[in-house]
Amino acid sequence: MSQVNYYTEEGLNKLNAELDQMKNVERGRISSQIAEARDKGDLSENAEYDAAKEAQGLLELKISKLETALSNARVIDESQLDLSKALILSKVKIKNVANGAVMEYTLVSEKEADLKLKRISVDSPIGEGLLGTSVGDIAEVKVPTGIMKFEIIEISR
Repeated sequence: MSQVNYYTEEGLNKLNAELDQMKNVERGRISSQIAEARDKGDLSENAEYDAAKEAQGLLELKISKLETALSNARVIDESQLDLSKALILSKVKIKNVANGAVMEYTLVSEKEADLKLKRISVDSPIGEGLLGTSVGDIAEVKVPTGIMKFEIIEISR
C-alpha cells in the first residue's frame, strides 16, 4: 500500500510537467542515442550503447516512481486548514530555545521542500517535530547532534 502524498496545486503542476518532460522529451532523446550507438557496429564492445541503455533504465525508473507518487497525490485546500495546529502547508514561526533565533518555515511534502524558499518537508526531523504542535508548545526535535527545542510562536497560512 502506498502512502498518500499531499501537494499544493503548484507543486502538483510541477510534478506533472516533470513527468511530461521525461516521457515526451527525455525518452525520445535516449532512444536516439541508443539508435545512434547501435549503428556504430558491434554491441558487445560498444560503451556508448551500454551507457545509453543504462540511462534509459534509470529514466524509466524515475518515470515509474513519479507516476506512483502522482497516483497517490492529493491537493490540499489551503482555505480548509486548521490553524490551531501545525499541519502540512502551515506557515510556522518558531524560536530556537537554546539561542533565541526566530525562523519561519512552511511545512510541505518531500517533493516541494526547498530551504531557500523556507519550505521544509514534513518528513524532515524538524518538520516531523513541528507537526501537530500548537502556539506556545515547545517542540522537541531529534536531530543528529541531539535534541533541539523550538517554541511555537505563530501558525498561519
